[in-house]
Amino acid sequence: MRIRRCAILYLEPREDAGFDLASLLAGEAGIRRSLRWLALAPHLDAEVEVDAAARELLGRIGPGAWADAAPWLRTHPALVAELLDRGLLLCEDDADAGRREHRRRDEALRETHWWPPAALVHRLGRWQGLDSAAAMDAAEMNTAADLRRQLGAPPPHVVERGEAAHRQALPRQDDGEFERLLARRATCRNFDAGRALPLPAFARMLQRVFAAQAQVRIGDDAVFLKKHTPSGGGLHATEAYLIVRNVEGVAPGLYHYHPLEHALEPMPPPPAPLAQFAAQAVAGQRWFADAHALAVLAPRYARSFWKYRRHAKAYRALLLDVGHLSQTLYLSATELGLGAFVTSAINEADIERAFGLDPLADGPLAVCGFGWRGDRMRTSEFDPAGEVWRQE
Repeated sequence: MRIRRCAILYLEPREDAGFDLASLLAGEAGIRRSLRWLALAPHLDAEVEVDAAARELLGRIGPGAWADAAPWLRTHPALVAELLDRGLLLCEDDADAGRREHRRRDEALRETHWWPPAALVHRLGRWQGLDSAAAMDAAEMNTAADLRRQLGAPPPHVVERGEAAHRQALPRQDDGEFERLLARRATCRNFDAGRALPLPAFARMLQRVFAAQAQVRIGDDAVFLKKHTPSGGGLHATEAYLIVRNVEGVAPGLYHYHPLEHALEPMPPPPAPLAQFAAQAVAGQRWFADAHALAVLAPRYARSFWKYRRHAKAYRALLLDVGHLSQTLYLSATELGLGAFVTSAINEADIERAFGLDPLADGPLAVCGFGWRGDRMRTSEFDPAGEVWRQE
């Protein structure tokens, strides 16, 4: 049998604190502190607690070439078996299904060329089954006044790097049509769920935001797309997976958007009713779940990391790509008289299961959406200039 350590592994010393009555009675702080070591590996679903012997063994077995396990089995047979079962050590050829799955996921991670810290942050930052709206309600942190009361004053809203007398004033220009469009661009929290979105408007939105406008072919196996939104390395790695709620001529359900064919690819229905799944996808933000169409923005990491292999900036570039796409969607929706939103407060793991995505291959980073804006502001929106909800 040959073994090796998993590709990416971090060890965290984590301190736990708890109440200690004996300490308190002795006139001390009344706090008991204990230290645990946790192994963090992005190919695993959860952190793994390890002891000193496991830490030492993991440090002595490398993550590269497969090595004969016999020396370690002679000295630490039970520990090697435990670490193999937990996925921190991998076996080249093992009949156990769980160990084979650990190896498969580790190999997929190696082939994608993640920068190790980014892989860990991405995997561990995912949510599952979280209702963030309920959590904000419970903490009384919904409004700006709530935040000010709970957290105190924020950092200053403007940074000044010099004396006012030394500033050079710039001429203000009169607003044109584009400025008026920007003024109307505001996050929508009040969709008219009872009014269907016409198919032409839906199709135009997808064509503007996600469709390929041109392509460049380098031989038969290297194609680069041109879209209306910039992308790191010109790779356009981000896919759009759609939750269609209320669009004329399109059955409600889950779809993948094909950017070359400008077409919807139907996918299996979610495990829960569509409305419930939409709310779950946006972590209980019901005001977003009512949008006529929601788009899950999920990069194909291997597409980006093909060029930027184990690159410290590659994940950041993909985050920027998602931001660019969402803002193109905002502007397009506003120009069409629609409302739009984007949120990163999402239940990634639930979305991945519904669309059949792998968190380290094509896991989602954000969800955006669009549709008809309601005629009344039932949920508060940020529109201080009154361009969307005009004051009477």
